[in-house]
Amino acid sequence: MPLSNEEQKMLDELEASLRAEDPRLARTMGTPAKRRPPTRSRRKAGLAGLGFVMGLALLLIGMQTVWVVSVVGFVAMFSSAVLALNAWSGSSARTRTDSRRKPVQGKPISSDPFTTRMEDRWRRRQDEGRL
Repeated sequence: MPLSNEEQKMLDELEASLRAEDPRLARTMGTPAKRRPPTRSRRKAGLAGLGFVMGLALLLIGMQTVWVVSVVGFVAMFSSAVLALNAWSGSSARTRTDSRRKPVQGKPISSDPFTTRMEDRWRRRQDEGRL
């Protein structure tokens, strides 16, 4: 549902006052439409995918010929996967908000009953002085 002219004007005024008060926060929280598309990270991810396929080919060829070629292929696949994950997480980290929560003191983070029991046991052992 689009904003009315008055609401849009109020929103623009709020954004202008935010930019005047804290320009660094305004840059960080900028709208996605004003940001450049992450072409560099897409390019890195594409090259990493190509490197992964080439590493897989080397791995398969090396299995038929010399084992050293397989090792080189595996290293190429691994490094390409790491590069792709870094490119992917780098581009998504800029666009998403930090969703990590601070744990509440004394309460476990997980909701799994088994994990909760194990954490409680660990705390009791630490309190009693046993490890």
